[in-house]
Amino acid sequence: MSDLLKKIETDMLKLSPQERAFLADRLLSTLHGEEMTDIDAAWIEEAERRYKEYKEGKRQGIDAKTVFDEADRILK
Repeated sequence: MSDLLKKIETDMLKLSPQERAFLADRLLSTLHGEEMTDIDAAWIEEAERRYKEYKEGKRQGIDAKTVFDEADRILK
């Protein structure tokens, strides 16, 4: 393993589980030459819109624990 790859791995393991999952998804999608679908593009546009509203103070943030608790409740 190259020194650069070792550094990337070390840095990656310092990320939160959610950040690592996001990065893993991005990396895996590049292996198969997957193109961004219209659905992917729509979700990115929506996320960017919500983030902009949050930064402008038009939208309140929700802490991760609340989000994951609600997701667990819905999935059960």
